[in-house]
Amino acid sequence: MIPRYSRPEMVAVWEPQTRFKIWFEIEAHACDALAQIGVIPKESAANIWAKAGNATFDVARIDEIERVTKHDVIAFLTHLGEFIGPDSRFVHQGMTSSDVLDTCLAVQMKRASELLIKDVDALLAAVKRRALEHKMTPVIGRSHGIHAEPVTFGLKLAQAYAEFARCRERLVAAQKEIATCAISGAVGTFANIDPRVEEHVAKKLGLAVEPVSTQVIPRDRHAMFFATLGVVASCIERLATEIRHMQRTEVLEAEEFFSDGQKGSSAMPHKRNPVLSENLTGLARLVRGMVTPALENVALWHERDISHSSVERMIGPDATVTLDFALARLTSVIDKLIVYPANMQRNLDRLGGLVHSQRVLLALTQKGVSREDSYAFVQRNAMPVWRGEGDFLALLKADKDVKAKLSDAELEELFDLGYHLKHVDTIFKRVFGVA
Repeated sequence: MIPRYSRPEMVAVWEPQTRFKIWFEIEAHACDALAQIGVIPKESAANIWAKAGNATFDVARIDEIERVTKHDVIAFLTHLGEFIGPDSRFVHQGMTSSDVLDTCLAVQMKRASELLIKDVDALLAAVKRRALEHKMTPVIGRSHGIHAEPVTFGLKLAQAYAEFARCRERLVAAQKEIATCAISGAVGTFANIDPRVEEHVAKKLGLAVEPVSTQVIPRDRHAMFFATLGVVASCIERLATEIRHMQRTEVLEAEEFFSDGQKGSSAMPHKRNPVLSENLTGLARLVRGMVTPALENVALWHERDISHSSVERMIGPDATVTLDFALARLTSVIDKLIVYPANMQRNLDRLGGLVHSQRVLLALTQKGVSREDSYAFVQRNAMPVWRGEGDFLALLKADKDVKAKLSDAELEELFDLGYHLKHVDTIFKRVFGVA
């Protein structure tokens, strides 16, 4: 994480003080459960909360202890004992480090997911507003980067809305997948701690009980979580790439908002570059780059090893903080995006009506011409227009084979832009539930 691409609320999820607070809550809730089943005195459990429940843990002191112990959980427990006193002997009864570490990570990822879901909700609202605004704004559709047939800018945004709606569903599923608690002791057998303790801690922290933890929570859950983040990142890049293309000088159908005093180039004062969308492309690559390490963490040795640990200490914060920032940035880009309908229409007309070629092809087949001949008739008139040698409609009207099947009036009707947009309402109703 670096401040340039971080937002405070998500960063706070991963701060050491937050982590140690969660560690304490796991230990203290476990002590409550142990007291309820008669393993430790109830007054000791109460004293643990009283002495450390509102504590601000000394991160530097914990680091100092860890430099000696070479063990982060033991360092924390030692520091915790400095707050609690003699009753600290009841803390961590029958537990192992992974019980604390894995359950804490589940809490952090659950909280991170909540923020990411909120981010997607904000993005969906912005995309929907702009989609409805430009529902019937015609623009050329492109395949392979080449002019194809007319669409609307609203339809482009409706596609993005549907995609991010799916992303939201995936994040909700990933949050549920990752939100499990493991308090099962060494190698996960509950030999030294009652399963009722795990159930109590899970309930208090809003987690589900991990069915089989084998000392660690199985990393297929984590792999699914980070893979979901990677998919969301790819969807961000898809929309950012569309904006980057539309802002190209030769296209200029839309562009990022350019504020007063903003500079596009240190050398060329005229430049207005799509820097935010390009930045989003880079951030998406970073998030996706964290998916493969998460997948490789699934295969641990036996009941556990710590080959996953160093990976998760980095990708947990970095992936969620980066994605949180990217979603917020994309929301701002969409919200302020400058749209140029006149330029869209200019580009739509640029090829002299060639965008209607399929409709002419189909009309000829309806008049009894074979598809192969229909294609040949239309293409031989389209290619000169492609080279800038005439008007498509005029050439079709002058073609004897075409004229033998289609009157001038029929040809003119085939060049109606509205024909291509007649089902926009249907698509919008599917996406947004409104016509």
